[in-house]
Amino acid sequence: MESTRDRILASVTAMMRDGADRLSVRAVAAHAGVGASTLRHYFPTQRDLINAALTATYDAAMPDERIRDTSVPPRERLRECLWRLFEPLGTTDADSFEVWQSIFRAFPGPDTTPDARAGYDVIVAQAERRVGAWLAILEAEGALAPGDTARRTHLLLTVVDGLSIERALPHRAAYLEDQAATLAFAVDAVFDLPATARPAR
Repeated sequence: MESTRDRILASVTAMMRDGADRLSVRAVAAHAGVGASTLRHYFPTQRDLINAALTATYDAAMPDERIRDTSVPPRERLRECLWRLFEPLGTTDADSFEVWQSIFRAFPGPDTTPDARAGYDVIVAQAERRVGAWLAILEAEGALAPGDTARRTHLLLTVVDGLSIERALPHRAAYLEDQAATLAFAVDAVFDLPATARPAR
């Protein structure tokens, strides 16, 4: 049975996916079918609500089961998991152009609000946490040599960020094949880096 907290999170996530202009307490409470005081009980501030929704959405969109499937080669597992980062809020490649354009309109620039910046920070933190966990799982099973997880995570997410920008810009129809090859190249770099090697500071 769905808890009240889960119902509230489901509502705010649906509203975010539908491009709601404002995620006010009243609007979210009405969508979830609860009172404003009930919503405040679970999420004292609007920022708490948005952060929890972003985290829940990220966790739902990026399950860890695939990275643990040892019947699949480890590099392929990591590539597939990283590819999921291109599907925010459960979207697919078909509408990723519009999604990434809206993301880049919302977060960068001098007009970015503190709430928007805080939301972006949550997304970044979740991505770092998830990729770091994937690398740790591969290290634990011996598929990936021990190394600097933070730097490896930064490398992979830098490539993902670059490919995400490409998705927000006009691109040719066959760009996904090139993106997949670039992502595979980055994964190979992480796997092929000697365990003792460390980037120069």
